[in-house]
Amino acid sequence: MRNRAVVALFVAFLLSLPALAQQSSSTPSDQSQAASQSTSTQSTASGESATGKAPLQYESRQGFWGKINPFARKKYVQRQTQPIRDRVNELDELTAANSKMIKDTDARAQQGIQMASNKANEADQHAVDAGNKATQAQNTATQANTRLTTVENVVNNIDQYKSTNQTEIRFRPGQTVLSQAAKQALDQMAEPVKSQRGYIIEVQGFSSGKGQTAIATSRKMADAVVRYLVENHEIPVYRIYVLGMGNAPVQTASADNGEKPKRMSGGRVEVSLLKNDLEQLASSGTTQQ
Repeated sequence: MRNRAVVALFVAFLLSLPALAQQSSSTPSDQSQAASQSTSTQSTASGESATGKAPLQYESRQGFWGKINPFARKKYVQRQTQPIRDRVNELDELTAANSKMIKDTDARAQQGIQMASNKANEADQHAVDAGNKATQAQNTATQANTRLTTVENVVNNIDQYKSTNQTEIRFRPGQTVLSQAAKQALDQMAEPVKSQRGYIIEVQGFSSGKGQTAIATSRKMADAVVRYLVENHEIPVYRIYVLGMGNAPVQTASADNGEKPKRMSGGRVEVSLLKNDLEQLASSGTTQQ
């Protein structure tokens, strides 16, 4: 009996040791837990945590077997390190999100810079085009002013004709038929004027004799010349002016020296090509175009 009592007391003593150790360590652990809770509350309130969560807390209560077992168990280690791993993963996700935001911001900034550069280049091109158009408009205005001045001069002198070519056609006495030499002379004078404008042809007939007979003869010779020009060279009739001068004296260079004009014997026709500045205006307009 005595041995049994001793064994029972010894077993009871061994069982009471963990309880005493837990009670002795409960006060410091409670204080550390309270301190950690206050610290976590302050850090949470101040927003010092990068993830916005409370700091990790150390698990102070390990249970009965945690006090007795001197070796760390696998589950215990996993339970203690799992919050750390979770927090590290959260920090990695936060870092990746921040990196993505930075890249997106940089991409938008580069895109904005490129768009601004393109707009600036486009504005420069528009400015160059506007300058070119202004220069072209100035040149057009200058050309128009020059042409207007030329047109005014031509209009003012539209009835001023100048002799550019003159041909004399000889007839035998009493005849009004053109000879071969007369036809060749008319061909040389009429051929170049087909494509021209601003010209007239003056045809004056002269004949020997007196009175109306000489006038009628000179008119017949002039009509022969006009008929040839109209039929063979298609000269418009409205460009030809015909006059039978009869036996009127011919103005020669000697008349300017005070000598009397001489009367010509036989028949002849003077054909004069007269032009104004209209041809010059047409040629200048074609050149400008």
